[in-house]
Amino acid sequence: MNRITFLGTGTSQGIPMIGCRCPVCSSNDPHDKRLRSSALVEYEGLRILIDAGPDFRQQMLRAGSPLLDGILLTHSHVDHTGGLDDVRAMNYLENRAFPIYCEASVEESLRKQFYYAFSDIKYPGAPQYDIRRITSLPFKINGVEIIPIRAMHYKLPVLGFRFGDCAYVTDANYIPESEFVKLEGLKIFVVNTVKRGPHISHFSLQEAIDLCRKVGAGNSFLTHLSHLLPRCADLAAELPSGIMPAWDGLEVEF
Repeated sequence: MNRITFLGTGTSQGIPMIGCRCPVCSSNDPHDKRLRSSALVEYEGLRILIDAGPDFRQQMLRAGSPLLDGILLTHSHVDHTGGLDDVRAMNYLENRAFPIYCEASVEESLRKQFYYAFSDIKYPGAPQYDIRRITSLPFKINGVEIIPIRAMHYKLPVLGFRFGDCAYVTDANYIPESEFVKLEGLKIFVVNTVKRGPHISHFSLQEAIDLCRKVGAGNSFLTHLSHLLPRCADLAAELPSGIMPAWDGLEVEF
């Protein structure tokens, strides 16, 4: 069974945002409690985590601490990498450096952010990363093919990923036309949006809707949502058929 589980569906500050008393941040609906965006993909026998932000530890514990075959990083921003120190637990339990799949530019950022993990003289207990560089070309994990999708997050090149009939694209406001061939024939499409109007580095709500229609997947889910959008139930009620907001803990088979 192939499945995607949304471990976090919030923007970089999460929902509720510290100090905010807006209707979304004050909502009692658990669907409006959003950790930073991340997803667990179970595909052809693999268990792959997409991004490991500051809520990584909490998300993994809430998901039952599944054993992972690797972590895919979409880009270098801290809300998608800030939890990687907690790989230490897997280093200890599995007695190995943990596989991290990312582009060269992301590795360069990790070497600065987690400098102590890459030091020649490591502090005992520092995280151990097995960095495996990827590009926008297909690659395999344990013989299973994964297809990266090139996108742009303002001026920053980022990657989305396709796993069979499911594709996940977060933190982007542009996908080159040449990449749409990688999005054909999907059952599930996941894309980011943070608010109704234009945003410098994310799809607006209408842009995300238009993109979902263009891709034409069986069902599309919106993630990386901020408190500038309506509460989950209200947003779901206004979206077109086949497009819906994701929420933390949502599981979708594909």
